Amino acid sequence: MSDPIETSISPSSSAGDPNLNPNPISLLHPRREPFEHGLLPIPKLVFTDPTQTLIPLKQTLISSSTSTRRVNSAALSQSLQISPDHACLVLDTLASVLHSDSDPLVSSKPQEINSSSADVHDLLLFLYIQSYKKLLPRTHKDSAAVADVWPSTSAFDGYLSALSPLQLVRSNSRRFVPSQADEEAHQLSYLQKHLANILSLLAEPVEGEGEESLVLTMDRFEHLGFLIQFGDKGPEGTQLSQHAPFFANSDPDMPAVPVPAAQVHDWLLQNIASALEHISERASLKENCPAIASDQDVSMADACTTSIKASPSARGPSFIEGISKSSLVKQASDLKGSSVKVLNCHDSVIYILAPLRYATVYGCSDTTIVIGAVGKAVRIEHCERVHVITAAKRICIANCRECVFFLGVNQQPLIVGDNHKLQVAPYNTFYSHLEEHMNEVGVEATINRWDEPLALGMVDPHDSLSHPAGVSDVQAESATRLDPDQFTNFLIPDWFGCESSGSTKDNPFPLPGVYLMAQQRNQKNLGEIKQLLREAPLEENRKRELSSALHVYFKDWLYASGNIRQLYCLQGR
Repeated sequence: MSDPIETSISPSSSAGDPNLNPNPISLLHPRREPFEHGLLPIPKLVFTDPTQTLIPLKQTLISSSTSTRRVNSAALSQSLQISPDHACLVLDTLASVLHSDSDPLVSSKPQEINSSSADVHDLLLFLYIQSYKKLLPRTHKDSAAVADVWPSTSAFDGYLSALSPLQLVRSNSRRFVPSQADEEAHQLSYLQKHLANILSLLAEPVEGEGEESLVLTMDRFEHLGFLIQFGDKGPEGTQLSQHAPFFANSDPDMPAVPVPAAQVHDWLLQNIASALEHISERASLKENCPAIASDQDVSMADACTTSIKASPSARGPSFIEGISKSSLVKQASDLKGSSVKVLNCHDSVIYILAPLRYATVYGCSDTTIVIGAVGKAVRIEHCERVHVITAAKRICIANCRECVFFLGVNQQPLIVGDNHKLQVAPYNTFYSHLEEHMNEVGVEATINRWDEPLALGMVDPHDSLSHPAGVSDVQAESATRLDPDQFTNFLIPDWFGCESSGSTKDNPFPLPGVYLMAQQRNQKNLGEIKQLLREAPLEENRKRELSSALHVYFKDWLYASGNIRQLYCLQGR
């Protein structure tokens, strides 16, 4: 892949301006969401040379946009030569990662995406980063420093692709899986390399002076908030322009004077350099501290202890990592920020009963994971034999095997990559604050598209490790519906004895008729069995023997299924 040309913005003498020195207190960070939840494996969106393609596309989109420079799905479909369904998917995915919750696209109802529109400049930035390559696991001790921002396919890809998703994860030592700092450095390096091109998509030439004199208005500068932010306040922080010395003191009643794009370029490069230096210093400090090895298997006595890592700020996600043979419950008060990542958990049951913006499950096996309500997006990746139960606006499933997803989801489940034997089913549980959490993040119980999975390509152009080199794209294997006879309600224990404090008393998502009938039939059968046992014409000693035998079989099942651990957890609370 050739690098995009970067001749549109040249360095200016402003680089030495003391006013442009980065604020040491408020560091620049990449916004993780577009890179983690905003990449689509649609070949027509991945451009060999984004700038050469997007600059003319910008004019096409503007010419077909409204007076406010917004583009709907029909214009997007025509301009990009993609299907109407893919155009709607682009808008919906953009809505899930936009930096401004006040944008009309974000506030659109799930059924309104067809008629919604996106700001041209947000759309251009979204399309530009579709050429981003994810950071691969590497064995170098300083992977963030040596990783190429545009890694090429490897001769080993063919071997690795033959492994199952979890084997692929395990084939790399855990200490070499990219950390959050590695990924942030990788994203900053990408922005550093492509900043000039990105600014050229937002800038406009000064009238009469041609392309050599590009300027940015404050409004256009704000669109960079899609990719970067300052400080640790996340989406609720101050406007991006308030951190820029050339816009910070602008009169709110007067339009700010446009700034030369070269000046913005230099200032941002200095801030990116400072942020990368800060990450490097932290990594060096961490290397010099003695590492504490932790056993990945949790003993039964410690089954209810937590391996969650609190984030240092509201900006970053909370991590639940390395839970093994255990049960874990987390509520909103236990989490820092509004995003959660569940990583490398095995043979466990994990409850995250909280309202969230984003959730990621990666590298887990033989685990049941309940994720409360997610208002932006859920991503499940490289998992095996995992059951996921979630109420969410959107879910993306990538490179998973033999997993079952019990969904209350407002948009079509997106399935990408190399998947095998996936099943989907309607949502099957509740907890007392579920509807309250759904209302808080905007998940609608009246819309459930659990049975409309949309399968895209098997080849992920953003991850050269996920497929053999040179393999042409084919449609990913979709998911089948769970047999209604295998559908059961999932009971969430009353961990804290306060379930009556919430308003949710039942599953808020209506069940499809065939699943409701199966559920009622199972309940009826259970009731009949209970009645037969009660009315069995047995002597008292025989009844005691039968009761004892049932307890023995039930105990054997508890141990064989691993559910005995949940009883230990309940006893410990």
